[in-house]
Amino acid sequence: MCVESFGPAEAAAAMESFMALTKTEVLASLERVESPDGQPLPKTGTLSDIIVSDGKVFFSITVDAAVVNAWEPVRKRAEAAVKALPGVVSVMIALTAERAAGAGRAGAPPQRPQPGATSPAAAVAAQRAQGTVGVPGVDAIIAVASGKGGGGKSTTAVNLALGLRDLGLKVGVLDADIYGPSIPKLFAIKGRPQTKGGTRLIPMDGYGLKVMSIGFLIEEETPMIWRGPMVMSALTQMLREVEWGELDVMVVDMPPGTGDAQLTMAQQVPLRGAVIVSTPQDLALIDARRGIAMFRRVNVPVLGIVENMSYFLCPECGTRSDIFGHGGARHEAERLGVPFLGEVPLHMEIRERSDAGLPVVATVPDGPHAEIYRGIAARVRNQIAAGAGRAAPKIVIEA
Repeated sequence: MCVESFGPAEAAAAMESFMALTKTEVLASLERVESPDGQPLPKTGTLSDIIVSDGKVFFSITVDAAVVNAWEPVRKRAEAAVKALPGVVSVMIALTAERAAGAGRAGAPPQRPQPGATSPAAAVAAQRAQGTVGVPGVDAIIAVASGKGGGGKSTTAVNLALGLRDLGLKVGVLDADIYGPSIPKLFAIKGRPQTKGGTRLIPMDGYGLKVMSIGFLIEEETPMIWRGPMVMSALTQMLREVEWGELDVMVVDMPPGTGDAQLTMAQQVPLRGAVIVSTPQDLALIDARRGIAMFRRVNVPVLGIVENMSYFLCPECGTRSDIFGHGGARHEAERLGVPFLGEVPLHMEIRERSDAGLPVVATVPDGPHAEIYRGIAARVRNQIAAGAGRAAPKIVIEA
């Protein structure tokens, strides 16, 4: 439902219905949906908290893994019941399964990591053998990750994407940090995505990039109290139910750590590789090692390491200070046999512009920091091309 396509009276009525939609109305519609044993769905104890925001409805149904197949028709009936409510724009219902304590794993055993499958070409081949399915129209998907929060991963992801754009590529950005989405602020994007056909979201525009984040669908201060399976469902929908169009590269800003989001991306889409962002100090490098080990374990090639906040140049006197140490990420890259992609300084301009939604590559394209990010983007592009078995284009970056 696109309000802008209505006349003034219809748009006003639609907006009133958005505002009127409540959690109580959603629960009332679900009373007419029966569980496999005939109970009204809200009385089964399987529902999570229901989030209603601007006509968008989110919740999950959690059942025992042994009966999950019997509950999929219930999920579909619940989705249809909620969609029928006036003012509903979209519905996201995740069916999540939990095993009872001590229950064995159903299905085939997990595959063991393949020894030696750490080069880009070998890792991509291993993913294809495992049957992961790409996003239609998207040539390459790369993850930007770190082992911990606060290291500038999201700022790096945004400026990397803009650097790839400056190399002539068509680029999209997916914010996979469900619990703490940063991309809307870094691009200063306001408003909600429109829908196509009432079922597919149209990504927002950020300096010529196609951008999608859960932050566009909820209020900024709404807590996302979701279990892992619902996070995975949300990620899957933002990958496959968004009109991405034709993209050369999708840059995925991952949440910190090595949890559900990373595993979902690795298992459900053929990631061309991962960029690891770390600050130089030993504590951060420990977490970066975990991130590299996790991606290698799931056969995702590591495209390289970026050392963020590498050094500080005093804006008054030009004195350099290695606040977090220096060169740790470069040494770690050499030790682990992965490319070192570059150093990004700790600088007020990068921080201030990021906070204001004015990333330096887009707003100060001729500055030294934009040049650094474009250099990193060029190295990432070369790694992507090498992993796909294609020759990398000759890339010239003007000083």
